[in-house]
Amino acid sequence: MTVCFFSIFGVAFGLRQMVLSRFWFGWWGVKLIALFNLLACFGWAAANIIVGAQLLHAVNPRVPGWAGILVIASATLLVTFFGYRIVHVYEKWSWIPTFIVFLVVLAVLVRSGDFVQVPMGHGHAEMGAVLSFGSTVFGFGTGYTTFAADYTVYQPSQLPRTRVFLATWLGILPTLLFTEMLGAALGTTVRLNAENNSYQQGYDDSGVGGLLGALLFPHVGGFGKFCMVILALSIVANNCPNVYSVSLTLMVLGRWTERVPRYVWTVIATVVYVAIAIPGYSEFEAVLHNFMTFIGYWLAIYEGIVLTDHFVFRRGFSGYVPEEYNQSDKLPRGIAALLAFLCGVVGMVTGMSQSWYVGPIAKYAGVAPTGGDVGFELGFAFSAVAYCILRPLERWVVQKVRPD
Repeated sequence: MTVCFFSIFGVAFGLRQMVLSRFWFGWWGVKLIALFNLLACFGWAAANIIVGAQLLHAVNPRVPGWAGILVIASATLLVTFFGYRIVHVYEKWSWIPTFIVFLVVLAVLVRSGDFVQVPMGHGHAEMGAVLSFGSTVFGFGTGYTTFAADYTVYQPSQLPRTRVFLATWLGILPTLLFTEMLGAALGTTVRLNAENNSYQQGYDDSGVGGLLGALLFPHVGGFGKFCMVILALSIVANNCPNVYSVSLTLMVLGRWTERVPRYVWTVIATVVYVAIAIPGYSEFEAVLHNFMTFIGYWLAIYEGIVLTDHFVFRRGFSGYVPEEYNQSDKLPRGIAALLAFLCGVVGMVTGMSQSWYVGPIAKYAGVAPTGGDVGFELGFAFSAVAYCILRPLERWVVQKVRPD
């Protein structure tokens, strides 16, 4: 819903998401948000491309992980290099073959009989597991929030806001639910078929790619390899927003970044996430889980501040003056937002449940020592409440120091 909501801003104001964030975090505070967004873009791009490389390795074990990463990164760069319109054209059509392959995977999984529906238990252990898994799913779903407006800025400004929201919602939610549930169903085959170790062996050899190969290759042969190659190339569509938005995010870091051509930043971004993905290839599962949870944490804090400012203080879209986006003296000081962000971090730390740290509140949300992850819920709540208190105080102080 947050991705859908912020897509409206691109239509209404014609401003990119990080530029819009100046209205909430100020001229200087937004630079911190931009740095977090860069980490998110690089991290998602690296995580996605590792999956693509695993798929190619499963098709041909002689293709090493780094080679698959370079192939998919080069294809992604080719699309993003030419800008917004080419990205949109590619995204408009690339989902069709991917969806067909997913239907093939679903059909083969059903016919194989290897999926087993296991009733879920109940109690503190299950509650903690659900909360922790939920934080990962939240991070996956909300990941596009900080560049949602980037891809609606050229839409007609007179479009009804409800139409923009619902169009985005219909594009995101069904696809997320379908792919996540299909992945969960396929994932159960690893642990629930002790007599058929090919799934576990495939996952151990090539991760997600090996798991899919163990399902497809015995049942559809060479066509299964073709499907795997299509899925590997589908990572290009997944990574285009991440790579393209890096250049837009960098524009708010300083005047000098605006003078560098966008396509140069696109090339640099590609080099950076490839450099992250190649060494992370062998540690994919742990890296992905930790990274997705981190995304959920910081975006929940961002959303807590921004939604509070929009609905409580600006009272909707009429509370903005879009022409002031580049006038630092007309923007908020950002002190309240940054302090609220720190309060959100406190909530995050007390509620997070990771292998390297379990917060005191998280311990009560499950069974010790792992507990249950409530970091993003508390991060949102702490930042929203803190901003409600700090923003009026900031306004009062600014008015005293520099009256209109």
